[in-house]
Amino acid sequence: MNSEKIITPTSGYGAMGIAASLLIVGIVCLVMELVVPGAVLIIFAWLILPGLIIINPSQSKVLTLFGNYLGTVKQDGFFWVNPFTIKKTVSLKAYNVNGQQLKVNDKAGNPIEIAAVIVWQVNDTAKALFDVENYIQYVNIQSESAVRHLANSFPYDNYEDEGARITLRDGADEVSKMLEDELNQRLERAGISVVEARISHLAYAPEIAAAMLQRQQASAIIAARRLIVEGAVGIVEMALDRLAQKNVVELDEERKAAMVSNLLVVLCGERNVTPVVNTGTLYH
Repeated sequence: MNSEKIITPTSGYGAMGIAASLLIVGIVCLVMELVVPGAVLIIFAWLILPGLIIINPSQSKVLTLFGNYLGTVKQDGFFWVNPFTIKKTVSLKAYNVNGQQLKVNDKAGNPIEIAAVIVWQVNDTAKALFDVENYIQYVNIQSESAVRHLANSFPYDNYEDEGARITLRDGADEVSKMLEDELNQRLERAGISVVEARISHLAYAPEIAAAMLQRQQASAIIAARRLIVEGAVGIVEMALDRLAQKNVVELDEERKAAMVSNLLVVLCGERNVTPVVNTGTLYH
């Protein structure tokens, strides 16, 4: 694997001044009918000019000479390098990859749709150009592969796997951190570092979305009814204790059972209860 070598070339202003001087002197020689010296000076001037390069902020130039890697210029400014070098521009800015929605199976085997947004930038220009064929395409393919692997590693939720500590739906921060770490490992070969990686879309696949929605609704109803029952039992217990403390009425076990039954019906019922006045007794 290649490693980046930072170089700082000479200033381009001096080289441009030399080239301009040679060009002017060469033209004067031609005017004075000194053809050979004039032609030589002009040729030298034109050979100097291709070596002038401009490096903009957040940009770099990778230099190679006859197949040999010379180094990378990352400092912005105006420079002059060997005019025979091949200069390839590599942007150092952050890129945004808005991944397409992928249809995969989660750990429990349920088909889901998932997509991720990844922010990355080139960290090592030598690896990006020489160790992979096309580093932008490499990022796209490895990002899709990492998202698929992440989706296969965790369940969508813990309905089927109650012991799951991390799920795709509830563990957003932990899942994003794992995705970022895996991408950094995969893209290290290309000299690319991942700044941020987050899940941007997560949903059940259309063919099971309706069934999963019904299951979620049923779970919510059961949880709500459980809470209502727990509250109703507490109220009934409090009512019996207060009646006993105040000596309002003495209730035997049968009357207590009837009272508990009536209170639970009133408190746990989904509709308003119509009161019924009982003028008799439980025994007649």
